[in-house]
Amino acid sequence: MTQVNSRNAVSVGRVLVHLLPAVLLFALFAAVGILHVTSRVLVVDMGYRLSKAETESRTLTRENDRLKLELATLKAPTRLEKLAREQLGMAMPAGSAVVALPPELPGAKRNGRPEARTPATVRVAERGNAR
Repeated sequence: MTQVNSRNAVSVGRVLVHLLPAVLLFALFAAVGILHVTSRVLVVDMGYRLSKAETESRTLTRENDRLKLELATLKAPTRLEKLAREQLGMAMPAGSAVVALPPELPGAKRNGRPEARTPATVRVAERGNAR
């Protein structure tokens, strides 16, 4: 049997007690570093997403403006009149053929019988360049 010199003997427990604070401190710094890097990566990713959303918003705004302009062009009275004449063969009616009715009030009830029109309620629309 060998005898262990108690003076030179090192126990595992004593070594762990001395190393434990250093290991815990290293683990704490590592955890803080990982959290910091993770948060920076998330911030950069959110910045890229925001930039992409802003670009998409500008693109959609431009497309919306273009469509509004196209709608206004298509609804222009001059264009509609030209299409009616050329493609549909329509023409402005004679001046005596246009009758304007009085506006109907919302909520007013009709009795079902046509009312007699007096000359004051009949108006003829005139057009300067009627064909």
